[in-house]
Amino acid sequence: MSTFVDQVKIEAHAGKGGNGMVAFRREKYVPNGGPAGGDGGRGGSIILKVDEGLRTLMDFRYHRIFKAKNGGNGMSKQMTGADAQDTVIPVPQGTTVRDLDTGEIVGDLVKNGDELVIAKGGRGGRGNMRFASAKNPAPEIAENGEPGEDHYLELELKMLADVGLIGYPSVGKSTLLSVVTGAKPKVAAYEFTTLVPNLGMVMLPDGRDFAMADMPGLIEGASKGVGLGLQFLRHIERTKVLLHLIDMSNDDSEQALERYRSINHELANYDPELLKRPQIIVATKMDMPNAEENLQHFKEFLATDDTLPEVPQIFPISAVTHDGVDKLMQVTTNVLEKTPSFDSESHDKTEIVKYGLKKKDENEPEFQISRDDDGTWVLSGEKLEKLFAMTNMDHEESQLRFARQLRHMGVDDALRAKGIQDGDQVRIQDFVFEFIQ
Repeated sequence: MSTFVDQVKIEAHAGKGGNGMVAFRREKYVPNGGPAGGDGGRGGSIILKVDEGLRTLMDFRYHRIFKAKNGGNGMSKQMTGADAQDTVIPVPQGTTVRDLDTGEIVGDLVKNGDELVIAKGGRGGRGNMRFASAKNPAPEIAENGEPGEDHYLELELKMLADVGLIGYPSVGKSTLLSVVTGAKPKVAAYEFTTLVPNLGMVMLPDGRDFAMADMPGLIEGASKGVGLGLQFLRHIERTKVLLHLIDMSNDDSEQALERYRSINHELANYDPELLKRPQIIVATKMDMPNAEENLQHFKEFLATDDTLPEVPQIFPISAVTHDGVDKLMQVTTNVLEKTPSFDSESHDKTEIVKYGLKKKDENEPEFQISRDDDGTWVLSGEKLEKLFAMTNMDHEESQLRFARQLRHMGVDDALRAKGIQDGDQVRIQDFVFEFIQ
């Protein structure tokens, strides 16, 4: 079973804020006590943080639901409850985060130490000391803690490689990677030997270096899901330079041309921007008998191809004998140094936003009214339900404050416009009360 995981779905449930407290100061020899209920503590947030030591999303295979702790409740003597500790989840470099409910990309974690809050903890509820006023010096009002955010997300890993090896199966990608880096990919004489992307570092004698990855599964139809194409095409998006490997050892001299066209066609179908990146053609297996003849035929074709803006340079190599490999790495490094970084999200047209900075839909109503089969009126809506969750129904003053909030939102007038009668039942979630004109 492969241990490489590059796409997972997770749930993130932030912690609820602690409840505020209703309390009064009752100390001996202190004639004027007053409200002394403390505020609740902040609920824990859930944060993704890049760990450069990780290379896969394997840790999420068996742990996909994350829940942060709730904040501590407020206490007497104006003591605030403890803030909950944030839950920090390590992810590899190159992780893209998408909201499954909206389809939007909410973060792109590339650099070591990058952080993204994927679910914000709720604030603590206020204690009754916060509601004291000249008109009401001893209030019996306290808030419950704010609910934490809940989000359903998809994490997608796109490998951070400077150079990507592309080409049909068994053209020598894994062999070349094993020769020029310390990587040890599986190498065998059959197609689809490589089932996961492999990454390695190329170190040149002059001190320069770059990351190289081989991309498995590219065949005709890859951009439509044939073979392993769609599964790993996304990893090419972050690469700056492509090494297009073409096998020159086949008995059919036309095969190299057909596969060269086919791979470029699949890249264009997946994302046309990929063809704008520097592409170095690498003729592989030049130690085989037919290789020189096939290479000459391939060069003649490129020289007469009117669709190419210029005839690309071809580097013949043999990964087995190492002929031409050092020169190829030098040229690749030179091209890499002149190539700017590309927009890794060009394939995703949605706007990158952050939770908490996302603008609320101004057209979204503050509440909705419906009616059950038994005649009970039902109130719902994000803002209304949040106010309800933060209302401490154990105290009459808190209930009256909630009733004033509903009236201010226009709930009473809306219910009357719908035809509610005195004595009708009204429900908010599992709380039912009687409407009085």
